[in-house]
Amino acid sequence: MAVSGFVVRTSPSISPCLKPPSPSLGQRKQVCVRACAANTPNGDEGNKMVGKKKDGGWKIEFTGEKPLTPLLDTINYPVHMKNLSSQDLEQLAAELRADIVSKVSKTGGHLSSSLGVVELTVALHHVFNTPDDKIIWDVGHQAYPHKILTGRRSRMHTLRKTSGLAGFPKREESGHDAFGVGHSSTSISAGLGMAVARDLLGKANNVISVIGDGAMTAGQAYEAMNNAGYLDTNMIVILNDNKQVSLPTATLDGPATPVGALSKTLTKLQSSTKLRKLREAAKSITKQLGEQTHEVAAKVDGYARGMLTNGRSCTLFEELGLYYIGPVDGHNIEDLITIFQKVKETPAPGPVLIHIITEKGKGYPPAEAAADKMHGVVKFDPKTGQQFKSKSSTLPYTRYFAESLIKEAEVDDKIVAIHAAMGGGTGLNFFQKRFPDRCFDVGIAEQHAVTFAAGLATEGLKPFCAIYSSFLQRGYDQVVHDVDLQKLPVRFAMDRAGLVGADGPTHCGAFDITYMACLPNMVVMAPSDEAELMHMIATAAAIDDRPSCFRFPRGNGVGAVLPPDNKGTPLEIGKGRILIEGQRVALLGYGSIVQNCVEAASILRSRNVFVTVADARFCKPLDTDLIRRLAKEHEILITVEEGSIGGFGSHVSHFLCLNGILDGPLKLRAMVLPDRYIDHGSPEDQIQEAGLSSKHISGTVLSLLGRQKEALTLN
Repeated sequence: MAVSGFVVRTSPSISPCLKPPSPSLGQRKQVCVRACAANTPNGDEGNKMVGKKKDGGWKIEFTGEKPLTPLLDTINYPVHMKNLSSQDLEQLAAELRADIVSKVSKTGGHLSSSLGVVELTVALHHVFNTPDDKIIWDVGHQAYPHKILTGRRSRMHTLRKTSGLAGFPKREESGHDAFGVGHSSTSISAGLGMAVARDLLGKANNVISVIGDGAMTAGQAYEAMNNAGYLDTNMIVILNDNKQVSLPTATLDGPATPVGALSKTLTKLQSSTKLRKLREAAKSITKQLGEQTHEVAAKVDGYARGMLTNGRSCTLFEELGLYYIGPVDGHNIEDLITIFQKVKETPAPGPVLIHIITEKGKGYPPAEAAADKMHGVVKFDPKTGQQFKSKSSTLPYTRYFAESLIKEAEVDDKIVAIHAAMGGGTGLNFFQKRFPDRCFDVGIAEQHAVTFAAGLATEGLKPFCAIYSSFLQRGYDQVVHDVDLQKLPVRFAMDRAGLVGADGPTHCGAFDITYMACLPNMVVMAPSDEAELMHMIATAAAIDDRPSCFRFPRGNGVGAVLPPDNKGTPLEIGKGRILIEGQRVALLGYGSIVQNCVEAASILRSRNVFVTVADARFCKPLDTDLIRRLAKEHEILITVEEGSIGGFGSHVSHFLCLNGILDGPLKLRAMVLPDRYIDHGSPEDQIQEAGLSSKHISGTVLSLLGRQKEALTLN
């Protein structure tokens, strides 16, 4: 079936392609645009991939072919869906869901979070008017349907690619993206700020913060709700409850059990028999008062202040000063729209929290059945959900980390592991499988994770706190005040250090060298390969008089020879190593970028330039003997790191300066990440943009040797 365009008809006349629509929810009698599909040559409608089921729902066939989306094809921006009937909006949601699966199957990305909010997104854009009204998506990994409905559908094939659409909302990308995100639990704070600014500027727009139950485990969300209740500012908070309070991560044995008391509270709200009976009673009474009154009362008053029917365990949000509505079926478009319109039309309601229940991966059977709901995926077969994961001769660094930590824990029962709702991402699912009583998922609560680890350390345990480099930024005060100041031996395993490819600047681990190495008591390490990582895990386990940290990159190992049984040997603190002996020029690398230095040495060797390559291993304490030797025996010293200004190179130059070594003929250069954020893209493109590839290193060496023309001809 091919799409032949669309027909313009006056509502409520019947489109040849659709059943008679129900009255528009907004009771508008304006011109309505509907899609019309051309008939196939044999006179029927062909193979519909999106169609109506006998029970009134929508059936989507995921065949692997491009889905037919006649109604979605007419929607370029939210204004185009304002006059659609409830039946049209349900069809739009079905087509949107099919389109998301088709698009993400070709690009990879965050799938199930977006599938779970399709109806919510359609309802929001039907009722509210972005960009004047502000919709803030917490974390932002669920924003694919929002991107499609706000003018970016034609570019979805570029999602997360170099120069393409970002995987998260981004203000520079669209005026419909009210706030840039990537980390969790910021939406209510940002929304409250926008709402207060609106009032001070005399505006009248709506502000809506959409936050998942996983993000509700972070303290910032409660700080914001507390402040919102105190200020009594008009804003809407939508709690998207999909029973994933500990994020999407699954254990090795199946779905992860949500962590924290919040999940129990939300479950009580969802399952309250008393609440359901009160709703039915309200509906039966209001039926006697007329159809319009019944619809409003049944869908709004029947939901409103649901907490009060369930005892003190359900008054949390109201105690914070938010008017509570819910729980609401997050996949019922008609109910969502009715409630949104009622709240929108209510004068000065103050902060309102609408609690909706959704299913992650909704409508796509492979996602619904998967342990992790297909949260983050690579390219996959839409028909089966089978992902096309690339084969590698080596494992991810996270797996090497987990295997080595397990080996340490097998011989030391004081070793425990902590992560912030990222068991899968950090590799600690494997540790949890082996030592279920010694692995702690604290939810999306990095501040708590750090101080919790500090408390464990005070009692003689050996905590390994595994947090992404960019996420540890959220707990930095605790690292300083609760750990380093007290010299508590907490070990920080900072995953995703350096550039991270498709996840872009929100997840880029650019700053950890700088923010950890400035702390007086911290031992700061970085492995050049997976074998070195195992040795540094053993080193951290052995350090018991001060805190320590080590960073490692996203991606797979380089094929280094691993220590026997994956158990590392503690390194001498503050001692690096020389990998290649050369002359005139020394490359001093820190971390995984050492591999690029080795490659650069090979390139330069073909041009009769023989450089020394050293692996620093430690940023703090520095191997001052090694640095003195390199400075004394070479004309040129180049430090190389995949981190920001102020990191390893700064510590080296500071040492050289204080000791008068820069007073002589030595030429010193530092190669670091540029002083700007690097957008998402392939790892190869990012390292090129950063100027840290092996060819960039080679070019820097040739330029310093006076061979600038040769440097320019490297390819």
